[in-house]
Amino acid sequence: MKWLQTIQHLDIQTFNWCMARRRREQMTALSRAVSRTADGWMYLLFFAFYALVQRDSGLALATLAFWAFGLERSIYWVLKNTCRRNRPQQALDEFTSFIIPSDKFSFPSGHTSGAFLFTFVVASQLPALLPFLLLWSAGVAGSRIFLGVHFPTDTLVGACLGSLVGYGMLGLFATQGWL
Repeated sequence: MKWLQTIQHLDIQTFNWCMARRRREQMTALSRAVSRTADGWMYLLFFAFYALVQRDSGLALATLAFWAFGLERSIYWVLKNTCRRNRPQQALDEFTSFIIPSDKFSFPSGHTSGAFLFTFVVASQLPALLPFLLLWSAGVAGSRIFLGVHFPTDTLVGACLGSLVGYGMLGLFATQGWL
């Protein structure tokens, strides 16, 4: 278990480095805005609009997203409630996060997981958007750290979870001829 302590120590050091950045107020304001773009209802709007504009492929993409997010949210919920990692505000003395988190535990980051899943799913049909979506997803991950609600490894695992589920579901849909 010494490796877990080493990871936790590095996580806290990295987190503290992020919190000590100059221009903290500007970073917090930008982080709030970026983080809000990864709220779940934004995805619903995108997929509904895309399904209206691109009838057949849009409906297939919305169906893929529905199943992919269902799987990702299930895994996320199990991890979150099994690992039960405290958020930085509970884990660090004299630290207060800049927003009120949506749930109690920190690991993994659901906003980050959802953002990377969205990136995988959308880029499968709109590959030209991939660089922008990856930059946005990384921004979501960083925003969650800078808002003080996640440690860096929470976002790293969230990115891996969203990417792996997206990759797996894309493969499943492609092999079945559904996409």
